[in-house]
Amino acid sequence: MNTRTMLILYFVIMNLIGLSMMVIDKIRAMERRFRIPESVLLIIALLGGSVGCIAGMIIFRHKKRKIKFRYGLPLILILQIGALLALHIGTSKIVFL
Repeated sequence: MNTRTMLILYFVIMNLIGLSMMVIDKIRAMERRFRIPESVLLIIALLGGSVGCIAGMIIFRHKKRKIKFRYGLPLILILQIGALLALHIGTSKIVFL
C-alpha cells in the first residue's frame, strides 16, 4: 500500500470517527447522559476528522450554535486543505503574496 492510499484511508477513518462521535454525543444529549467533551470532538477534527464532524453538525443539527464549532470546524478544514495542498505541491513552490 503506497503513502497516498494510506493517507486517504487515514482521512476516511478519521472522518467516520468524527461523524460517529457527533452522532453519539447527540444521542447522549437527547437522553441526558454523560456527554463527549467538546475538546475531544475538536481534537478528532484536528486529527483529520473535520469533514465528518461538520457533516454530523449539519445533518444531526448538533453543536450548531456553539461558536467554536460553527467557525472552528470550517477553519480547521481550511487549514487541513491548505496543508494537504502544500504537501502535494511542495513547500518550495508555494509563493506567499
